[in-house]
Amino acid sequence: MVIGVPTEIKNNENRVGITPGGVYELTKRGHTVYIQKDAGINSGFVNQQYIDAGANILDTIEEVYAIAQMIVKVKEPIAPEYTLIKKDQIVFTYFHFASSEPLTKAMIASGATCIAYETVEEADRSLPLLTPMSEVAGRMSIQQGARYLEKPVKGRGVLLGGVPGVSPGKVLVLGAGVVGIQAAKMAAGLGAHVTILDISMKRLRYVNDIMPPHVVTEFSNEFNIRKHIKTHDLIIGGVLIPGAKAPKLITRDMLKEMRPGTVIVDVAVDQGGCVETSKPTTHQDPVFIIDDVVHYCVANMPGAVPYTSTVALTNVTLPYVLKLADKGWETACAQDEVLKKGVNIVSGDVVYEEISEVFDIPYTPLAI
Repeated sequence: MVIGVPTEIKNNENRVGITPGGVYELTKRGHTVYIQKDAGINSGFVNQQYIDAGANILDTIEEVYAIAQMIVKVKEPIAPEYTLIKKDQIVFTYFHFASSEPLTKAMIASGATCIAYETVEEADRSLPLLTPMSEVAGRMSIQQGARYLEKPVKGRGVLLGGVPGVSPGKVLVLGAGVVGIQAAKMAAGLGAHVTILDISMKRLRYVNDIMPPHVVTEFSNEFNIRKHIKTHDLIIGGVLIPGAKAPKLITRDMLKEMRPGTVIVDVAVDQGGCVETSKPTTHQDPVFIIDDVVHYCVANMPGAVPYTSTVALTNVTLPYVLKLADKGWETACAQDEVLKKGVNIVSGDVVYEEISEVFDIPYTPLAI
């Protein structure tokens, strides 16, 4: 198969779809790989490393899309890429369709086969291709949140870990999934007091077992959320419904109950956000303020640490890339139920039910 890896053109997206090591695994199996010139440079991988691994270098994004049978990316295609995607081309990347109707309709119109990293799902409901980026984003949420709590950037002026004689900052984590646990781990490591909320008692018991005593758990409901937002300095939104929009756990009126300078980091923003006032931002312009509450809503947080993120992503995506390249998408998905759940759109048909529900688009069951 011919695989193309374009440069990511989303604002401040520095990751690349595959490492030179991943290219080597593909080429040694007889596949042809085309990498756009300098696609990996911001992740620490220069053109020569890809050439040494067996790849061919193309100058433009148009050339990569034109020649490839399968495109391997990191983030969803953006408007300039829509017309480059061809009928029957496989596009394997993060899509987050539920948060963007224009993207969804563009991919339907393209006739391509869209396989989304974020909906590849194990039997236990875990998301193997989302997990490493959720780990990165969860850890970064505390790193960025701590920064924006500083007064020069309009935060409350609180040091999360405190100092002797001064109480530590308080962190509220919404969701005890991968993002939430990684955020709680980082915040606890800094010495902050952490409260983590979830609707799953199984997850809360797990958190209670593995976390130190200054991480406390409570059941998630509106009453408890309203109670805690009044006293916590940093709020992390880490909820996820696979393939669907995130629920709005913090509404606009709740901002009035927070103290001025409270910081919200909405990691769920790429799925629509779990805060009503959230809107996607970029690393170039990451925050905005509403009712004196600082909102950090960068939709591609791991793009700020591209070396770590690219290696972590290739570690988990490469086995599936190899299956798709070796067998074609239909055979690969017919033989692998986990990968099959990643198929969202095929030849103009929406085959992932949650997407059809969000946009009221007809649902067509995947027939393989």
